[in-house]
Amino acid sequence: MSKDGLAMPASPEGYRPCAGAVVFNDDGNVFVGRRSDLGPEVEYAWQFPQGGLDKGEDVEAGARRELYEETGIRSVSLLGQHDTWLTYDFPAEMQGRRFKRYRGQAQAWFAYAFTGDVTEIDLAHHGAPEFQQWDWVPLKTVPSLIVPFKRTVYEAIVAAFEPYAAMKSQG
Repeated sequence: MSKDGLAMPASPEGYRPCAGAVVFNDDGNVFVGRRSDLGPEVEYAWQFPQGGLDKGEDVEAGARRELYEETGIRSVSLLGQHDTWLTYDFPAEMQGRRFKRYRGQAQAWFAYAFTGDVTEIDLAHHGAPEFQQWDWVPLKTVPSLIVPFKRTVYEAIVAAFEPYAAMKSQG
């Protein structure tokens, strides 16, 4: 993990380049959203704000853009970033459906400290919300909330960003 704005190499071939944001509050908990496109019966519907990068977009700028578009959050300061792309393959039943050109996603992840007020959080400010609800949860619990095919990525995020959770919770 790095805080110095480490440049990312090109994303791996065959994977959709994406960026994600892990936002820590003052208690050391992280922001998660429950996806709007999944019904209440779906058990693993939570995730961090994330999304595809625009062509030529700076990776960290893309993470901030996705965070703002999905949550309304702008008040953050960069704590660090995961220093490699984290990848997962789409399950067979998803292959060729939404992202036809890609076998999965390659994600660059950034850790941020939330510096605003919770009134800033507005899931619908950018139109149709990607999340139907949100919460602050302990970082270690997040992999159990994620669809199984993304779990190894989220476990790597937890391992890399756990020092930030401890740092924030100690003040």
